[in-house]
Amino acid sequence: MNKILVIDDDDSVNELVKINLELAGYEVFSATDGIKGFAMAKQEKPDLIVLDVMMPDVDGYTVAKRIRENDGIKDTPIIMLTALGMLQDKAKGFDIGVDDYLVKPFEIEELKMRVRALLKRSDKMPKSATTREILQMGDITLIPETYSVEIKGKTAKVTPIEFDIINLLMQNYGNMVSGAKILTDIWGYNPDDDVETIRVHIRHIRTKLDKISGDKQYIETIYGGGYRLIPEGMEKKKK
Repeated sequence: MNKILVIDDDDSVNELVKINLELAGYEVFSATDGIKGFAMAKQEKPDLIVLDVMMPDVDGYTVAKRIRENDGIKDTPIIMLTALGMLQDKAKGFDIGVDDYLVKPFEIEELKMRVRALLKRSDKMPKSATTREILQMGDITLIPETYSVEIKGKTAKVTPIEFDIINLLMQNYGNMVSGAKILTDIWGYNPDDDVETIRVHIRHIRTKLDKISGDKQYIETIYGGGYRLIPEGMEKKKK
């Protein structure tokens, strides 16, 4: 039975999520503040964490950052529950390494779907990382054990989600990969209008690659369609 930890200072939301996830067959623990939640995460080592953002004293971003820095639980999938739906708010969570976002108010069935998708997707490491094989194509080398991307001897750390996106693009190199395919293959579901999630992740990946790629760029946007990996790189467009 999968263990899920719910951290939310709103008692009604906390109880609603806990009861419904228990009815769905999960073992659920809950905490009503970030300090207790982080302590419980270290103690219980859950398979997934549902984490609120707006909490007193220690907010969800801080809790997520501490989880990602703790060796015992750093790879635990995190779904953030928040009333903050702006792009920059999502970007902040994804940059820390949060796996998914659900904006309040939300449908409980949507939460359960995303929980199932993340648990199915995640063995607490990217799918390709389970083999511990180094993946190389053109200028790009993926190193699963350290979630790193190497380009011509320079290395950048990426999150597990970012690693999987680069790997998916690599496996389909030369071809366009649609946003819908990325959502389906990486997250395991295909929301009708969740293009912001993909854009945020691609932007973060590009920012990290820019720091090590010199005058080249490796991900091409196919407007109205999706994204394509260029393993040998192409000249960056002048701004």
